[in-house]
Amino acid sequence: MKTLAIERLRRRIAAGQPVHGLWITLETASVTEMAVALGLDWVVIDAEHGQLDWSQILEHLRATVRSETVALVRIAERSTTLAKRALDLGADGIVVPMIETAEQIEEALRDCWYPPEGRRGIGGERATAWGQAIVEHTAEANDHVLIVPLIESVKAFGQAVQMAAVEGTQIFFFGPNDFSASVGHRGQWEGPGVAEQILEMKDVFRRAGKACGVLTRGPEDLSLRRSQGFTMLGLGSDAGLFCRSLHEMLVAAGCDRTAAASLDPRAAAPVRTVLPAPPERMRPDRGEVLTYLGHGSTIPLQEGVVFEALVGQFNTARDLTTGIVTFAPRAVLDQHLHPASESITVLSGEVEVSVEGRVYRLRPLDNIVIPRWAPHAARNADDSRPARLHVALATSVPEREIVSKEFTRMEMPDDATGLKGMERVTRIQTAKRSFSVGPGAEFVDYFNAELVPGLEMSGGYGRFQPGGRLPAHVHDFDESICIVGGTARCLVEGRTYEVGECGTAMVPRGRVHYFVNESDAPMEMIWVYAGPMPERIVVDGRCATMEGNPWGAQS
Repeated sequence: MKTLAIERLRRRIAAGQPVHGLWITLETASVTEMAVALGLDWVVIDAEHGQLDWSQILEHLRATVRSETVALVRIAERSTTLAKRALDLGADGIVVPMIETAEQIEEALRDCWYPPEGRRGIGGERATAWGQAIVEHTAEANDHVLIVPLIESVKAFGQAVQMAAVEGTQIFFFGPNDFSASVGHRGQWEGPGVAEQILEMKDVFRRAGKACGVLTRGPEDLSLRRSQGFTMLGLGSDAGLFCRSLHEMLVAAGCDRTAAASLDPRAAAPVRTVLPAPPERMRPDRGEVLTYLGHGSTIPLQEGVVFEALVGQFNTARDLTTGIVTFAPRAVLDQHLHPASESITVLSGEVEVSVEGRVYRLRPLDNIVIPRWAPHAARNADDSRPARLHVALATSVPEREIVSKEFTRMEMPDDATGLKGMERVTRIQTAKRSFSVGPGAEFVDYFNAELVPGLEMSGGYGRFQPGGRLPAHVHDFDESICIVGGTARCLVEGRTYEVGECGTAMVPRGRVHYFVNESDAPMEMIWVYAGPMPERIVVDGRCATMEGNPWGAQS
């Protein structure tokens, strides 16, 4: 145990100064040696996940000897045996996973303290200089050992005040990924509502004089977390930082790809071919149009139901109409059909959509796509709040025909995903995500001709972390991109637009463009193509600049 390094870390944390560290998952102790050489304040050696065995953990601990880098070990579970073994090997402290109650913190403290305060046995291992410094070590260990509870479950949310009151802990660390999974947002770093809950718990801990830590995912996220009051800041994991850097170089080389979970390159997303310029056959004949909410074409559909078109014939779009529909409380849109398919995505509120009598209750970011000619209706299920929807139709001139036929009402289960050959429902909490579109971005395919045979359009949801972006690309059809969360920068052949609050870009066929999140918070979009499959043609990034515009300055 490096008492001087621990005391230094504690002083800096108590003073509100940031302390930066690295999560260690790889076997080679050279990684920890690099962290020490670069002056990192701490490392966490992960013995919960991955392949590290005790001899490899020992080598990582040895790499921090006689340094100011505090070495913590994340054990696999709260356990006297595991905590004792890690500390006997010379760890400066323990990170204890899945802490949900004050009682569990008290148990973790007893695991790490010598009697009479705790139950850690005295061993003749590295921590006691192989038995030569038992008196010295056991006299100071209880006062210096760092015990860091890891908060990674929503069950801890209501216990924050009690946990903060436990004496003996100075730092709480958050695991947003597992926290999200515990409320049904598996695979999302911070699903809907999770970021707010984590910040609320962080504030409770800070008011009690405790510090909080979290892993960050890039320079912008690091700056955001620091401004939010986190002081124990993880710069990333060794494997994550390596992969991120490797992806950046692969993008520059024009041969980036996404790894498959099987690690089989044959199952990975195909290598993206980057063209030097778009095909000449795709030379555009129109410019892009940005339409902001409140400036579109507004159409009352029924009492309490208003549609504002943001993409359509009025701004030169072909085979595509998109916009925002607002439902007053309890408002109903009677049963009708269209000669083109329709997509409905809930943005706020809860909405009931019925298709031939099958009633689906949809929540924010849930989507339903309805094939052409299928009778359907919609209702705001809330009697006090309005609801807002993003809608898209595979036509630039929408038509609607009222249907008087009555269907037997059938309440569909909350996890229903539609009727094969008819409507398709995507529940955002359980939706399959793709991470192959670009660094820092994840996409959900709501609908396309592969998911719904015969569909004329394709579309989905995208979430971009700070710094996330798409490569420069073109499509062989018109596209609508509506920014439904955060803000985005849209670049089209050197022209730059700031978009947010449901502002929508209509990018015509052949125009080189991309979106990037340059803010400190996540950005979300709903994208729809006037084509049956989500096909992107990636081109050299210079094509998205004024100087490299492939169509010339007058295009």
